Amino acid sequence: MTDRQTTDLSTKPTLTGDLVLLRPFDLAQDAPAIRDWLTDPEVGRFTDGDPGTTPPPPLDEAAERRMQEWYSTRAQQSDRLDLAIVDRASGRCVGETVLNQWSPANRSCNFRVLMTGAGRDRGLGTEAVRLTVGYGFEQLGLNRISLSVYAHNPRARRAYEKVGFVLEGTRREVLNYGGSWIDDQDMAILASEWRRHRGHPER
Repeated sequence: MTDRQTTDLSTKPTLTGDLVLLRPFDLAQDAPAIRDWLTDPEVGRFTDGDPGTTPPPPLDEAAERRMQEWYSTRAQQSDRLDLAIVDRASGRCVGETVLNQWSPANRSCNFRVLMTGAGRDRGLGTEAVRLTVGYGFEQLGLNRISLSVYAHNPRARRAYEKVGFVLEGTRREVLNYGGSWIDDQDMAILASEWRRHRGHPER
């Protein structure tokens, strides 16, 4: 475990687990998966609160251009870390993991992750979370990694809890989803906690 403070997030690592490999984005390989999650009703439901009552349309020309511009520049960012989640069994990109909102003075980052349908319910997301969080603490010298998760996404909250994220508070009725009010739950994990359990608090 290192206590050093990183100068920036310019280095884009490749992180290998039993089930997934995290690596910088390669649009030639990853564009089909990115299109999948940008038009996936379930991803929309849990990220931007889209009720998903009708399937999202395919990306139009403008949306395709924005996608290409965004993902082709992730490797050049020095204030955030965006990595593709690759299913080692198939070799396919099935999601992304992100450390952003970096505060150098406070040695903290926000975290988010998303998975396509091809990557769900097989433990890939949990391992991707564990790999990213471990990198943040052990290589970047972070002290705190935080996230928020909508209350109607218990599967994601359970994955975060498996890695050691702790519920810190609830922002009540943040999202109007299909006529119902949904809470937003704030969670975080600290370097001191990671040192104790290395992402396996239930062992």
